[in-house]
Amino acid sequence: MPDHAPDKRSVDVLIVGAGLSGIGMAYRLQERLPHLSYAVVEAREAIGGTWDLFRYPGVRSDSDIFTLSFPFRPWRGDDAIVGGADIRDYLEDTAREAGILEHTRFSTKVVSADWSSQEARWTVRVAVGAEGREETYEARWVSFCSGYYDYDTPYDPGFAGLDDFQGTLVHPQFWPADLDHSGKKVVVIGSGATAITLVPALAPDAAHVTMLQRTPSYVLAQPRKDPIGNAIRKVLPPRGGHLAVRTKNTVLQWGLYQACRRLPDQMAALFRKGAVAAVGSEEIVDEHFTPPYAPWDQRLCISPGGDLFEAVRDGRASVETALIDRFVENGVRLADGRVLEADVVVTATGLSLQLLGGATLSVDGEPVDPSQTYAYRATMLSGVPNLSFCIGYINLSWTMRSDMTARLVCRILDRLSRSGADTVTPVMDGTPASRPLFDMDSGYIRRGAHLQPRAAGTYPWAMKQNVVVDAWQTNRAGLDEGLVWSASRDRRPASRAAAGA
Repeated sequence: MPDHAPDKRSVDVLIVGAGLSGIGMAYRLQERLPHLSYAVVEAREAIGGTWDLFRYPGVRSDSDIFTLSFPFRPWRGDDAIVGGADIRDYLEDTAREAGILEHTRFSTKVVSADWSSQEARWTVRVAVGAEGREETYEARWVSFCSGYYDYDTPYDPGFAGLDDFQGTLVHPQFWPADLDHSGKKVVVIGSGATAITLVPALAPDAAHVTMLQRTPSYVLAQPRKDPIGNAIRKVLPPRGGHLAVRTKNTVLQWGLYQACRRLPDQMAALFRKGAVAAVGSEEIVDEHFTPPYAPWDQRLCISPGGDLFEAVRDGRASVETALIDRFVENGVRLADGRVLEADVVVTATGLSLQLLGGATLSVDGEPVDPSQTYAYRATMLSGVPNLSFCIGYINLSWTMRSDMTARLVCRILDRLSRSGADTVTPVMDGTPASRPLFDMDSGYIRRGAHLQPRAAGTYPWAMKQNVVVDAWQTNRAGLDEGLVWSASRDRRPASRAAAGA
């Protein structure tokens, strides 16, 4: 891919990250505020973010593509659950067609950002290329669209005996392109979306695949195609059909989540019934597919076409629910003394949380710790001017939230452009009871709770993980509640203000 680079290092808006969030932010910005200049900086060498990073077998979306794709660019494929390469191509095509690539510079990692109140500007330090050459950007606004986990360092559970293992050890985040697992015994450690994707993808060529989990997850079989959605798209124009299917699937996903939270016992029983029908064994389901927690206490995992259940039913894969003692020469020894023999072990043990792509922030030279801030509408940090961040939902497709955030940021930027103010800062009055912004019991969320901005129980400082409530509150948000607007001239010394008059 060519190394497109913006001509200027001084822009109105600097967007950090060229994945789903960054492309969506850039599109909304040039759609709604075409008079503003912007640049996109991306630490990786290509478009895609997560979908460029993960290249393991079977990598795919964990939700339907109609809600994952952008509302402004229809998905034209037939499948509802699609592979990572197709998503990556979709993102690159979107960026190219919208002219976003022309504003994007790759191999450019943001190291730090410092705000000057007198100048009403961010000075952003970046490291460029493999050699890490230092350069700077200046921006009136910085939009961090870099996700919420560490691309360079996955979670390490600290397994004992790794050096004793004589086979091949792989982490999905760094999958080697030349790995050949054909005819080999494979153990996949984990029970989340990555493990549930890998097991059926590896099973056809491996001698056998074992999914080794400490705790079961809820797994829901979902069709790869959406017959109703495809029928809708045949009778409506592309954009209208796409939005209709997107709305349908959003309502269904929202309804499933609400049912799980309000009727956990009934939904757990329903998931168990489906798993038993798919696997053909109550014993296997009760031991390996029945979690000790309620549905959606942790993320619900999707099995397209029931491929995981099919692999277990056919005997090409199996599941072990046990604790690990240590790695040994020929595999993994469990706490009960058994050894799972393996030629290849995949440690699908999860992610490490990281905010703002690892960049540090300061305001007028004072360091900012995001965990000591409150999140204004899950979009800005209290006490930090002219900066936004973008996260997606945990219980719905990422884009459902990221597009909502992009549109809110554009509203704020539009007011800045028209009002005569040049600075807007979220200000929290008082110290209400708080919780981490991402309120879910998943392992990587728990491990990173101490890094997260805080959320309160009421808007504008809440994020409900409820797309209906969030959309109502965000799309109609008054921009005075929780925000303080000002001009840099109000903060300059009198002599300097007079000199510039």
